[in-house]
Amino acid sequence: MTLVPHPQQQRLIEFTAADLRPRLDEALALYVAAMDYPPNTVRQRAPMWLAHMMREGWRCVVALDEDEALAGISYGYRGAVGQWWHEQVRRGLNARTNSDQSFVDEWMRDYFELTELHVRPDAQGRGLGEALLRRLASMVDSERVLLSTPEGPTRAWKLYRRLGFQDVLRHYQFTGDPRPFAVLGRRLPIEENPVSG
Repeated sequence: MTLVPHPQQQRLIEFTAADLRPRLDEALALYVAAMDYPPNTVRQRAPMWLAHMMREGWRCVVALDEDEALAGISYGYRGAVGQWWHEQVRRGLNARTNSDQSFVDEWMRDYFELTELHVRPDAQGRGLGEALLRRLASMVDSERVLLSTPEGPTRAWKLYRRLGFQDVLRHYQFTGDPRPFAVLGRRLPIEENPVSG
């Protein structure tokens, strides 16, 4: 059995795009393992991650273990009109909110899209995901943070609820994915002990 250091013993550091590019294969392997996706997913996701790195406000925080290997990764960027995720969520909100444009506009302006948050399977359940999310959110100057996550009782769900994320859109199917997703959001900053909402 491999012992994984406590998150405080792992180093959380900000990565630039130049830092992440040479480690993209390692980061994508971590993503595939954390999500339990087929290995060929790496080839499909690599161009998308490279494109994300060029978006306005892209920020990334990684966790390095004692061997300098990636134990976790989180990144996102400023959401904007014309981005695939933004347009998908806006379409879903418009369809579900019965013309409550104020609700749609409130959530779809000035937000940071938390695009990826993954912890290597052998390092999960030790608070590393929360540490990554908090560090990344502390570097953002948007009013809100939004994310999407598959529906269901998971560690990710527990984390987001504990940190005060609320429902924005539930049981939504993104184009090309048959699974139901939830879009969750909250205002920033994230307090030390947020109240679940």
